Amino acid sequence: MTEKHFILFYETASDYMERRGEFRSAHLGLAREFQARGELVLAGALADPADGAVLVFKGEDKSVAERFANEDPYVKNGLIANWHVREWTTVVGEGALTKV
Repeated sequence: MTEKHFILFYETASDYMERRGEFRSAHLGLAREFQARGELVLAGALADPADGAVLVFKGEDKSVAERFANEDPYVKNGLIANWHVREWTTVVGEGALTKV
């Protein structure tokens, strides 16, 4: 099993700030479930939450991040306008998965 990092990028909908309170507890609960299993490494909104969010996952393939997005109440309820996943080759730092 070779683990890799994957970044899930969220682009928020124009009404994200007005609507997020209704779904925030469920969203954070899902994030905590993924974190407890060691799949979600780090996550959070950008300095201006209206600009989006970034979530870093660890797994064998990008399906771990895709599964989160597909289950996320923010995505299901239209608070996220677009999302995409990119593999991230980490080479420096305590949690880096590709040693060089």
